[in-house]
Amino acid sequence: MTRFQSLTHGGTDAGPPVRHDFSTNAHPLGPPPAALDAVLRADRLRYPDPTYATLRARLGNWHGVEPDRVLPASGGSEAIRRLTLAAMLSGVTRVCVPQPGFGDYAAAAHALGLQVTAYDDAFQLADTLTLPSLVWVCDPNNPTGASFGLDEWTAVALALGQSGSQLVVDQAYDALRLSGSCSLPQAIADGAWRLVCPNKAFGLTGVRGAYLIGPRDGLWIARVAELAPSWVLSSEGQALLEAWTTPSIRGELEASLPLLREWHAMQWTQMAAMGFDQIDGGVANYWLAALPSPWHGVPEPLLEGLRAMGIKLRDATSFGLPGLVRVSVQSPEAVGALAAAMATFGGHTPLPSPPSRHGAFDTTHPFDTTMMGEMS
Repeated sequence: MTRFQSLTHGGTDAGPPVRHDFSTNAHPLGPPPAALDAVLRADRLRYPDPTYATLRARLGNWHGVEPDRVLPASGGSEAIRRLTLAAMLSGVTRVCVPQPGFGDYAAAAHALGLQVTAYDDAFQLADTLTLPSLVWVCDPNNPTGASFGLDEWTAVALALGQSGSQLVVDQAYDALRLSGSCSLPQAIADGAWRLVCPNKAFGLTGVRGAYLIGPRDGLWIARVAELAPSWVLSSEGQALLEAWTTPSIRGELEASLPLLREWHAMQWTQMAAMGFDQIDGGVANYWLAALPSPWHGVPEPLLEGLRAMGIKLRDATSFGLPGLVRVSVQSPEAVGALAAAMATFGGHTPLPSPPSRHGAFDTTHPFDTTMMGEMS
């Protein structure tokens, strides 16, 4: 098996275009028009500033931190690999990862021969921290959508201090929270690394751009910066991150969330009627579900059949959750197509889709909801 086959992701695959993609957690309305326009207008004729000084100052001002603490990355996965390497070069030998969780945390550690310890929840993580470790917390978690509360963060912070471990908080889906808010205390955030990946919330996952915010004490910042390749961000990636701090664009993103909450509620009801056993507890724009009973233990025929009909669900087997799928909030049209397809396989009666409503984004641009199946 080659390394190109070793990790499973949602979104684009080697098959034909997907019309209705429930496997990617990108914003189902696509990008705010101004964000897309900024990316399309990026200067492709010249190198960007290799230090990204203006961008780092802009992001630092947005987060209220010094620009030197902001490190651009070519995407979340690249940032994970680079930060893990910096930890190893600094003497860390163990990496703690959530289970279930994004597979790139463990993959980056295994590639460097580091010990990987999985944890189920915050309190198990706290009990696990008996020696210095690199600790990954994804909040909201991918794939569960779960988010730590204040008591959980407090327990983790105490264990971090006692063990001399370094926390990294992956906030890739924080802007797509559909309930509540992040409970990460500022005092803990100041001592942690944070990873921000705007392309999910913008529905522009094909544009690779992310950034790390280093801890206030500067731990590993110089090393992580030195490990970056030259021009780690393309001009398009830089434009994406600049758009991330534009108030009008952020306002459009925020204004779209009530519609996503409405779609979430409708989709939950319809998928339950299709026979899916929904797993609650998440705060994000995605959740886990068990397949209808005829497909328990044998998901492949159903998932392959749906894929042949242009519908893709995210098999959660690679998360260590066989028999479950991760599904993201999609438009009523997409949910209606899933219901009709499920009727073919499971005998359930398709539910009528509620009338479509326009969201906060203008979806008449090329990346509207009919094109979201093209995105990873």
